[in-house]
Amino acid sequence: MLNPDSLGRTFHGAESVSVTQSEIQGFASVIGETDFSVAPPTFSIRITLEQSQSLLSDPSVGLDWSRVVHGDQKFEIFRPIVAGDQLRCSSTIENYKVAAGNEIVTVRSDLHSGEELVVSTWSTLVVRA
Repeated sequence: MLNPDSLGRTFHGAESVSVTQSEIQGFASVIGETDFSVAPPTFSIRITLEQSQSLLSDPSVGLDWSRVVHGDQKFEIFRPIVAGDQLRCSSTIENYKVAAGNEIVTVRSDLHSGEELVVSTWSTLVVRA
């Protein structure tokens, strides 16, 4: 069960992620995009999912990743991600509730380039009972 003290907590990634042109092209190709000048809007999930899962695996959080299924995803893009970006991720547990025995957790992950906020993503995770 999620530790209630985790609600509102922000976890900061220790390392930045370098975005390469080949990563953008590979991701874009998979979804049928032919413009490789900027990353497709959903590219950010490639970074935030890995980073937030690592950050939220802290045992003090109490999130059981073996029972997590993805419920919903939302993006707010402040500017496109481009090759050469150095992005740092932070994840905040914004909402938590229990419904029909399942825990529903909303996590906002922010990608920053320096002090600039580039993308915010919201993931709703369902921890099955």
